[in-house]
Amino acid sequence: MMLLIGLIIVLVLLLVLVGIVYYAYRNISKKVRRFSQMAFGTQDIMKGFKQVEHDYAVTPKSVSAATSLHLPRITKDFPDFHYEEMKRRAQNVLLSYLQSIDEDRISCLTEGTEELKDKLQMQLTMLRGDGIRAHYDSPKLHRMEISQYRKEKSRCSVVFQASVEYYYYEEKDGTVKAGSRDTKKQSRYNVECIYIQDRDLIENVHDAGLGMVCPRCGGVLPGIGAKVCQFCDTPIIEFNIRAWHFSDVKEV
Repeated sequence: MMLLIGLIIVLVLLLVLVGIVYYAYRNISKKVRRFSQMAFGTQDIMKGFKQVEHDYAVTPKSVSAATSLHLPRITKDFPDFHYEEMKRRAQNVLLSYLQSIDEDRISCLTEGTEELKDKLQMQLTMLRGDGIRAHYDSPKLHRMEISQYRKEKSRCSVVFQASVEYYYYEEKDGTVKAGSRDTKKQSRYNVECIYIQDRDLIENVHDAGLGMVCPRCGGVLPGIGAKVCQFCDTPIIEFNIRAWHFSDVKEV
């Protein structure tokens, strides 16, 4: 008799415990659905997370757009600075930089300083050393704007910032180790171009911050954009558009 009573008590306690668990589950599920509806617009939280992931993959990154702020200063300092031409060149440099990594060929880079080429070569060498092929499939530029303008005594630099998408993945021994062949990646890149008075200075020396001198007397020029040597009155020839060289490409 006592055994039967004990079994009944145990069964009752189990039923009570099951009821509590079920109530808690229903309550938590209701809260999760309510949260999912508010956050994602659907009561299925997994569907909501997938939607967020999809939106993140297809929504272009915003860029630091300060063209209207910096361009008047740039054209004042360099009247022959052609914005659309420089923007087109910056776009080509960025896309060719990504193509160089994708194809493992530095020769794809359309233009750039020795410093930029060395940076690209080092990246390719590191990938080869690890046995990895990095791919940037179907790259597409959404927007590019001037984000920075810095003027110093020995150099000026203009930084273009671009919003770009591609399918990025790293492959090793035929297996994808990172990224995805099927999911887009949205990113931002800075493309920097610098101005040097003498083209040979930037092509032969890595340091883009060299001081500039008069080609006749060797006197130090007062700064970027000098028209005449202050020591011997020799006219200084500017290369204008051709004197702007792309020195860096960086994901930000």
